[in-house]
Amino acid sequence: MTKTILITGGAGFIGSHAVRHFIQKYPYRVINLDALTYAGNLSNLKDIESDPRYQFVKADIKDREVVERIFEEYRPDWIIHFAAESHVDRSIMDPLAFIETNVLGTANLLLTAKKYWQNLDEKLFFHISTDEVFGSLGATGYFTERTPYDPRSPYSASKASSDHFVRAYYHTYHIPVVISNCSNNYGPYQFPEKLIPVVIQNIINSKPIPVYGDGSNIRDWLYVQDHIEAIDLIAHRGTRGETYAIGGHHELKNIDLVRLLCKIIDTKLNRPAGTSQELIRFVKDRPGHDQRYAIDPAKLENELGWSPKVDTTQGMELTVDWYLKEKEWLEEVTSGAYQAYYELQYQNR
Repeated sequence: MTKTILITGGAGFIGSHAVRHFIQKYPYRVINLDALTYAGNLSNLKDIESDPRYQFVKADIKDREVVERIFEEYRPDWIIHFAAESHVDRSIMDPLAFIETNVLGTANLLLTAKKYWQNLDEKLFFHISTDEVFGSLGATGYFTERTPYDPRSPYSASKASSDHFVRAYYHTYHIPVVISNCSNNYGPYQFPEKLIPVVIQNIINSKPIPVYGDGSNIRDWLYVQDHIEAIDLIAHRGTRGETYAIGGHHELKNIDLVRLLCKIIDTKLNRPAGTSQELIRFVKDRPGHDQRYAIDPAKLENELGWSPKVDTTQGMELTVDWYLKEKEWLEEVTSGAYQAYYELQYQNR
């Protein structure tokens, strides 16, 4: 019988890549559950929306009754759980929204899975988390699956809590789960509140490029398709009850990342070298800004044979090319409410 996968947040950035991947690679039926908040966009999936194995359901994981109806109708075998409020700056402005979606929403899915799932050998609850639950690193060392939790923002605290609920359901009720904690993703379809699409958009439009603090904060960058390949491997071959850290092996200071994007775009737009770097503006740092994230994915590499295939320069080139090509998509998602948010976030820094 064909496996049915429920992907939550499947109209968002990473979720839409996962939906497309599982539809195109496997004979599975894929149910995309998304509330279509500001970062959810069905145009991300236009190329597969007519596939008879794909079904979109507009729903909010915070609504327990709606989640139960979805389980009743579609009887998912696997849940791949992306749905989350995920932007640190927004969590500082409105922590409660992150608690409601990331904690309560995850608990609703777990409760419903416990109620409806019978033969647990055939089931999977795959919880997608973040390296931010581990806090901040110094100049050396890496996050691993054994790193103690030390969240520093409302966002990372809400994700840490949801991680703990998932593990609790494994140990208490034997729900078959896996958890992955990944480093910073980038690539096509990323909503322009995150650093890379903000920078790309501003360079293209010759607008000031806001960089927090002095730009020395370091992040480990993971191209989105590399992340999806890791998720695929973990879902099919990962050990239930285990956690897997997914990292890109590509650390960069924020300011060096911005300069790389300036160089790439200046070349592609035939601008004189150094033109876009003149747009860089250092702005007031955000509260609780973690200094460095870096993941050691050795467990995933050694046990499942995964490794990232796309290096930073190649990935940034691919990403810039996509945003230059998809100007209509970018204009669509950066109108209205997003513009109001952008002004609120950066105008007084």
